[in-house]
Amino acid sequence: MFAYAYKDLINKRLLKPMNLRNTTFATLFLFSSLTYAQESTVVSIKESADVKLSYLDSIKQTFVKHEIASCVDERWMTELSNQDLYNEMIADIENLNPDTKVDYELSTELLKQRLKILDDKSAFHIEYNQGLENIIKHYLKNRSRAYERLMALSQYYFPIFEESLAKYNVPLEIKYLAVVESALNPLAVSKAGATGLWQFMYATGKQYNLDITTYTDERSDMLKATEAACQYMVNMYAIFGDWDLVLASYNAGPGNVSKAIRRSGGKQNYWNIRPYLPKETQGYVPAFIATMYVFEFHKEHGIKPNKPIVNHFETDTIMVKNKMTFKQLSDLLSISEDQIRFLNPQYKRDLVPYQANKNHYLRLPLDKIAVFTSNESQIYAYAAHEFDKRERPYSSSDVAQNTGIVSKTKYHKVKRGESLGLISNKYGVSVAELKKWNHLRSNTITTGKSLKIVTEERVVVAPKKEEEVKPKTVVASADSIKTKAAKIKDTAKTHLVVKGDNLSIIAQKYEVTKADLKEWNNLEDDNIKLGTSLIVSNLPTENFEEYIVQSGDNLSTIAKKYEVSLEDLKQWNELDDSSILTGSTLRILQPEKEEIVVEVKNSKVEKHITYKKENTYTVKKGDSLYSISQKIKGVTVSDLKKWNGISGGNIQPGMKLKISG
Repeated sequence: MFAYAYKDLINKRLLKPMNLRNTTFATLFLFSSLTYAQESTVVSIKESADVKLSYLDSIKQTFVKHEIASCVDERWMTELSNQDLYNEMIADIENLNPDTKVDYELSTELLKQRLKILDDKSAFHIEYNQGLENIIKHYLKNRSRAYERLMALSQYYFPIFEESLAKYNVPLEIKYLAVVESALNPLAVSKAGATGLWQFMYATGKQYNLDITTYTDERSDMLKATEAACQYMVNMYAIFGDWDLVLASYNAGPGNVSKAIRRSGGKQNYWNIRPYLPKETQGYVPAFIATMYVFEFHKEHGIKPNKPIVNHFETDTIMVKNKMTFKQLSDLLSISEDQIRFLNPQYKRDLVPYQANKNHYLRLPLDKIAVFTSNESQIYAYAAHEFDKRERPYSSSDVAQNTGIVSKTKYHKVKRGESLGLISNKYGVSVAELKKWNHLRSNTITTGKSLKIVTEERVVVAPKKEEEVKPKTVVASADSIKTKAAKIKDTAKTHLVVKGDNLSIIAQKYEVTKADLKEWNNLEDDNIKLGTSLIVSNLPTENFEEYIVQSGDNLSTIAKKYEVSLEDLKQWNELDDSSILTGSTLRILQPEKEEIVVEVKNSKVEKHITYKKENTYTVKKGDSLYSISQKIKGVTVSDLKKWNGISGGNIQPGMKLKISG
């Protein structure tokens, strides 16, 4: 299967034949891709079987999909955005002394011949001098590894640069200037604040119509910044008429170049005015020529460019019609936020803004562009849905409605590699809350553990009358409430007390406190008796129906039959997976035996469960007087004791308790 997939990619020209080292790298890349694809398939199957789909999943299920192999590798992307090369290059320009001789095996005569070759095919005045020889030898001796990486980066950027340079009739060798300026890093920022591949200062960027706002910085936009750099070159050439001086003006500014010309007595050759230029500019043009030499003659010096998985990203752009975050795009298109961030470095806050009077473009791999263009309406709908979830200031229309907060309890099964921080971000809660709800003493969590998560939603219960919100009781069936109280994610767990047990041991085992155990089981002290059942969870037990698994049954069909979720069935029956045996018995919650009473008090929604048979209650395994009192509105433990003539707290499964006076 794997060999076929690899061969198929080569046949489609998505990969080129590579040497052993790169074949190994590609093997790892493809293996991880196939593994991810398998995991995605499993997730898709599970989601389709589950009745409860998130809004994101329901949107993605409607997508028209295009099966195009992705050509972007995460390791290659990380290399493309590496900052180390930029720091090394700038340090060289600032600190390198052209007068310092370098010991490297390259004869002066051979260097002169090669520089003559460059001069013949270039618009620049490339002539030998000792300072240039020293810089070239320094790069060859001390920066060969850096140039191996830079040459790999150039395979992505140079085709884009050359297209714009040719459009403005600027010498194509100017592409090497971006290597000197930014080490081909669109996020590079100098000490002075120059930004992007072409290192534009703020004022110069504004002068050349590069938009710089709270959300965007087009100095980091690969296409727009390259366009601006070409325009600058054309304008400077119209002033100086010499491409060497254009390079000097790009670094020092045209004013400093004009001053150097005057101070030199009117000379107009870069090498003649060089002593009168700022110190950094004195090493700038030699660094450019040395970079050109290394790129053009790297084979002769044994420099082997690093090979990326692909020579050029297959990417395209699309104009966005609504704002959206990188996270929303990542969730919808199954592409990492880092990858989106790399391809769109002009967006500073991981958000693509929208303005009616300005176009904003998003760059993505071609296969993701295909998905985006085929599903634009759903993508914008999801983005709007996510933005609408943010808390907003109250308006008069909000006050005109009687709203309340309803708590929802969810459970998240910890997957491999997940942390509390990652899970808290997913559900919009804090790490401290997660630890509190799950009685965690540290941030360490184990794979497979189910974490309790409590969220709150504001719901409209009834309109207010005039200017006063009056307490009101609304009785509704379980099916009329979106989150059915009957469909809770777990049931109260019980523990049978055995020899050697005490409250401290039991509390530690179930990750609860002694105080919780005493409260849930109506205990006045720490004494517990052998054989008694203790409630070890604060979730109430419910009425269950038993279902015997028939031949051909599976959890999905049973869940649909009883209109419950797959996860509910698993948790009610303590199942780790979806495997069930014919003839086994499953417990299924019966919500139709209950009603939900919602009381509104001071805009706060309080929910109570009341049974239709309000005269008696049949004690179930794990029940205590306390847990029963919590399930029945307006009933206390004292009431239950009084009505049923109970002196202690002991009750037995099957007992009929009066639940009214």
